[in-house]
Amino acid sequence: MAHGAFLDLAYPETGVVEKDTFEEQTEALAGMLPARPLVLGGCCCAHVGAARGLAARHARLAVVWLDAHGDLNTPETSPSGNLWGMPFRMMLDDGVVAAEDAALVGARNLDPPEVEFIEATGIDDSLDRALQGADAAYVALDLDVLDPAEADVLMPEPDGLSEAEVAAVLGDVRARVPLAGIGVTGFVATERNAALAGRLLAVAGF
Repeated sequence: MAHGAFLDLAYPETGVVEKDTFEEQTEALAGMLPARPLVLGGCCCAHVGAARGLAARHARLAVVWLDAHGDLNTPETSPSGNLWGMPFRMMLDDGVVAAEDAALVGARNLDPPEVEFIEATGIDDSLDRALQGADAAYVALDLDVLDPAEADVLMPEPDGLSEAEVAAVLGDVRARVPLAGIGVTGFVATERNAALAGRLLAVAGF
């Protein structure tokens, strides 16, 4: 998954994080963020450090999580035990973002405990709800939110969003609140993905 971080994009590189543990990675990412970061990572765990660093700069940070999966498991509920199925839940449980300030967009493969958590917290795909009252937003964009025909991803799921639909979400977020940062994850480092990511980042104002 780490190879995805080396996607060839025409943006200045301010830092590279490669640590032995998730905790070290998160701390390093949170501490090195530029003013308006674009984070490239193999798996969605990269979003945790990014959001943590940005939350320290903003009174009320919203998170818009675009992903085919919920990433809302815990070590106790995860069928696989893999950390990449838990980062959104980590943010919420750690208070980096409040559930009322979080939206999950494009998810279509959820484990039963994730469904229970969503129902209990009221998280849905509503930008109206998640961005209301926020002073900035972080977008966590896992490219597997897209239909597999549109992107080369690590964990494809059928019946995904189109590029136009994802672009519409990004444009909507940008129109409502300042976009403090964006992370792009879950992809293979191919030329097709580089072009796709470039187009979507342009819509987001990066």
